[in-house]
Amino acid sequence: MIYLVEDDDSIRELVIYTLQTTGFAAKGFSCASDFWREMERELPSLALLDIMLPDEDGLSILRRLRETPATAKLPVIMLTAKGTEYDKVVGLDSGADDYIPKPFGMMELVSRVKALLRRTEPEKKGGFYQVGPIQVDVGKHTVKVNGSPVTLTFKEFELLCYLMDNEGIVLTRDQLLSKIWGYDFDGETRTVDVHIRTLRQKLGVAGNYIETIRGVGYKMEEIG
Repeated sequence: MIYLVEDDDSIRELVIYTLQTTGFAAKGFSCASDFWREMERELPSLALLDIMLPDEDGLSILRRLRETPATAKLPVIMLTAKGTEYDKVVGLDSGADDYIPKPFGMMELVSRVKALLRRTEPEKKGGFYQVGPIQVDVGKHTVKVNGSPVTLTFKEFELLCYLMDNEGIVLTRDQLLSKIWGYDFDGETRTVDVHIRTLRQKLGVAGNYIETIRGVGYKMEEIG
């Protein structure tokens, strides 16, 4: 089930119709209060949030979702008429998985929804990574630094696993975008930088194990 919060009736109806005709179950809401009411009944597999809403803006909804354990890792795409760098960074900093400025094509939206759902399917294979004090249990989806648990968003977790799986190898921003986000961001490398920054912050002192390679990208490596 996909939930859309969008106060523009024509956009909301078109998006819901498109999603339903492409095989998705979807429900639309014109305001945040209706969305929260439905959330108490059923949790979706993905949420599409407009930023400008009459009662509670989309960024506020996103922050509440991320602060609630049951929805902390819910895939979220922000839909907004705002397209500035500042708005994108604010959305990503707040925990959005993707960001689509209006106007957007319906097939582009469907493609991004499919890509995000594909990337956020439950991890089926096990595995264990360790670099320095950082320990990751892929099967259990847990991260520890010096034995203390660290809570990451799904994208941060995938990014960390990919860096650890390629320990010592420099990964370009384009490689990270393609692998973690699943499609071409057309040079939106700021997305990677924002997620690396938040990942480092959450890892604390262990964040230093993620090294910036100026002009290229990032790598994870033991500190000698």
